[in-house]
Amino acid sequence: MAFTGVDFVQVSAALVVVTFVTPLLGAYMFKIFSGHRNILISALRPLEVAVYKVSGVRETDEMNWREYAKTLLIFNIIGLVFLMLLQMLQGHLPLNPEKLPGLSWHLAFNTAVSFVTNTNWQAYSGENTLSYLTQMLGLGVQNFVSAATGLGVLLAIARGIANRQNSNLGNFWVDLTRGTVHLLLPLSVIFTVVLMGQGVVQNFLPYDHVKTVEGLEQIIPQGPAASQIAIKQLGSNGGGFFGVNSAHPFENPTPLTNFLELVAILAIASGGTYLFGLMVGSRRQGWVLFGVMMALMVTVLAISLWSEFNFGSMEGKETRFGMTNTVLWSVFTTVASNGSVNGMLSSMSPLSGGIAMLNMMLGEVVFGGVGAGMYGILLYVILTVFLAGLMVGRTPEYFGKKIEAREITWVVIGVLAPCATILLGSAISVVAPAGLAGLGHQGPHGLSEILYAYSSAAGNNGSAFGSLAVNTSFYNVMLGVAMLIGRFAIIIPVLVVAGSLSAKKISPPSSGTFKTDSLLFGGLLAGVILIVGALTFFPALSLGPVLEHLLMVTKA
Repeated sequence: MAFTGVDFVQVSAALVVVTFVTPLLGAYMFKIFSGHRNILISALRPLEVAVYKVSGVRETDEMNWREYAKTLLIFNIIGLVFLMLLQMLQGHLPLNPEKLPGLSWHLAFNTAVSFVTNTNWQAYSGENTLSYLTQMLGLGVQNFVSAATGLGVLLAIARGIANRQNSNLGNFWVDLTRGTVHLLLPLSVIFTVVLMGQGVVQNFLPYDHVKTVEGLEQIIPQGPAASQIAIKQLGSNGGGFFGVNSAHPFENPTPLTNFLELVAILAIASGGTYLFGLMVGSRRQGWVLFGVMMALMVTVLAISLWSEFNFGSMEGKETRFGMTNTVLWSVFTTVASNGSVNGMLSSMSPLSGGIAMLNMMLGEVVFGGVGAGMYGILLYVILTVFLAGLMVGRTPEYFGKKIEAREITWVVIGVLAPCATILLGSAISVVAPAGLAGLGHQGPHGLSEILYAYSSAAGNNGSAFGSLAVNTSFYNVMLGVAMLIGRFAIIIPVLVVAGSLSAKKISPPSSGTFKTDSLLFGGLLAGVILIVGALTFFPALSLGPVLEHLLMVTKA
């Protein structure tokens, strides 16, 4: 199968549009969180103020890193417990026309953790498992607030870098409210209307029961899908309303919806690079980070396309939109910790499936989730600055702030926690009978199934390889714990580092200052990301997708 000019145009169009919207969304987000006015923000300001009045939040209050972290954790714990109870009790609650029963405790736990952590891993099929009320009040709400939480952490560390001996990092409640009211809500409303216009379903009707031409009964699911599809893409959530996610024609009916949903995966996350540049007073710094992310993404996309067009087939691909769009989606969704899919990853060529896995293993810092990708890559930035300082024999600095033992200790914890979770979780699962019982394949592909599941969970991605049976007490608990570590074992170190940097003096630049807004620094940063991410997992990848590729080539 040949890669044609049409394929090139499709790939180029997606990359160009993402680049174009980056400064637009970044500048808009900066206005939101810095208190600047424009027509849209002014129109939504009364709703924001009403939220403060109802919740008793004082907009002018500031928090240090401990208060910010404590508030964030309490909010997420409450959300987790509420969502878990909602799922277990849904059989007794309204908006359940199909009379779906409550979930088991371990599936409810896994799903609650999944959506609270912005992972949206789904060990179930949506239309067969969750009521309309659970989809909207449970999953839909978490799609908004988990994305807004990620934005809040990005804002906190950006303020910490920009502050001058000031312990205040903002107010979590204000950041959460503004991110939801002024950014995610209006964009989701607009996107929902567009999707409905293209045929994505949005109703509260019971499922249709129809007869096929063979005389068999087929059940056609309905529901408020468009609203959840909009926020799942914009908020880098990814959880599908229907079991087959964005391969379902009710979620993704036309080439236009496919393109718009694809771009939406990266839009806000890429805008975060420009937002950061504005917050720290250096647009150039933001563009350097964007450039590193884009360069890494284009590289893995090229490898994935090459592998699929040379060694792949149309099995498991989105036949309505072609092989290129399936590969493009698989890369966008795994670099962005989105997790939505429009094809079967398990059916892709070994190297293409391996690339999707590697994207998550890099720490979800190539755009990553909303806010999460940026605060994740900033850990790598600080690590790179530290290593560069060691090489030239001077105290490392970032924006005039000295990087010392306290910061680098927490940076290493934040960088290595997901890596350890992936490898330890996979190791336990390949020796435990309960872990092996869910395998859909043996050999290297079977290892890839397990390795992918933990990479997706610890990376808060949520996509699935597609052939591992995970709706068991073993995997629901193990992967749930991996998601919690992958989310909060990074957020806490980021906030500690933010608080530490915020209290430091800013040293004026000198002739010996290592510039972090240069092409040289961008190259070093990309190298550190690849060394820590790729080399850490090289032995595991060698036994999985790499070995499977070599066996396939040998047999051919």
